[in-house]
Amino acid sequence: MNAKVEESSTDWIDPDDAPEWTDEMFDRADLHENGVLIRRGRPPAEHPKARVTLRLDAEVAAALRASCKGWQTRVNQALKEWLAKGAA
Repeated sequence: MNAKVEESSTDWIDPDDAPEWTDEMFDRADLHENGVLIRRGRPPAEHPKARVTLRLDAEVAAALRASCKGWQTRVNQALKEWLAKGAA
């Protein structure tokens, strides 16, 4: 193919002309200690919840899902209350 290559429309930018870092840029930057990335966000829970598989009747599962967002939390709370009553 003998087509002429079009010139790039962007000019080269000298990395020495980079802007000064602002406090906001430093706040958003990743933090490393001894070469290890320190994760941000919510710290790990002291007592994390366990993932389980629970087999329910289809109509029970459908009703729970239809009851709106947060149904798993409500089921967890109901089971905690049931255990607290000594029903186990």
